[in-house]
Amino acid sequence: MKTQSPKRSAKDIAKTQSAATVTLEMVAKEAGVSPATVSRILNGTAVVSAIRKEAVDAAIAKLGFVPNPVARGLAGGRTFSIGVVTQALDSPFYGSALRGIEEKLLPLGYSPLFVSGQWDAEVETRCMDVLRSRRVDGIIVLTGRLTDKALKAYAKTLPIVVTGRKLSAPGLAGLYCDNVEGARLATQHLIDLGHRQIAFISGDPQHPDAIDRFQGYRNALEAARIRFDPALVAEGGFYEAMGLSRHSLRVPEDVSLIGYDDLSSSLYSNPPLSSIHQSAYELGQQAVEVLLQMLAGQKPAFEVPAPRLVSRESCRRLAL
Repeated sequence: MKTQSPKRSAKDIAKTQSAATVTLEMVAKEAGVSPATVSRILNGTAVVSAIRKEAVDAAIAKLGFVPNPVARGLAGGRTFSIGVVTQALDSPFYGSALRGIEEKLLPLGYSPLFVSGQWDAEVETRCMDVLRSRRVDGIIVLTGRLTDKALKAYAKTLPIVVTGRKLSAPGLAGLYCDNVEGARLATQHLIDLGHRQIAFISGDPQHPDAIDRFQGYRNALEAARIRFDPALVAEGGFYEAMGLSRHSLRVPEDVSLIGYDDLSSSLYSNPPLSSIHQSAYELGQQAVEVLLQMLAGQKPAFEVPAPRLVSRESCRRLAL
């Protein structure tokens, strides 16, 4: 069945055409500020009051102003593009982080360029070279296999923000999520419910997140004086399909289950999954904020939220 697109009114067409002719000076006049202030706000380099920034944002929305990245780049020596090295584009966690990055960048007139490192240091290196050849203004690296030494070397030529690392150097900021504490909280929750045989399904054993979470698991067992049993540890790979399989086991009647990251799917599992909350979306947005601080010549100031337990129906208390 063929459908026709609704006809656009002359008013809509005129509005679209006029948006293309709106200038930065017109925005400045509408907001009651100077063109230079508007330019600095768009570039993320302005230090202005919230009221003044809101006035500029309102003027941009009212007039339909669309920043010209080419003109801005010529004026300031920037491309207004940000490179993002992720690891798996189909991962729910990284997908949420990418959405946070994109939604933070686009209103500011920046364009994200996403590439996948595929958990391979050589592939990540090629990704970094591609992004640098595109003259991006900065790069966000979502965890990955690049060494700290390599990241510090890249940071000598452009700002780098990396997640999942306790790392700081000139031009480089690391956003570390406390996976040790997160895994300790998860294990302690099961211990508090009376469980003593607690299995641990890890991710990639070489991944720093997996290493830290395993340490948190061991810490909780040791504090509760529960003997560590290597037979209860299995490699999973950070994919849902590699978790608990169907073996006629009921959750939580036969086995209690707790996850990590508290993805949106946790709410709709059957039963809803207990999890350690670590918002990938918020982490992506924070990575952008830190990178913009660095691009503005500021010393990065940030605090990554601590992991917290979200208890749902996938864990049950054992009878004493």
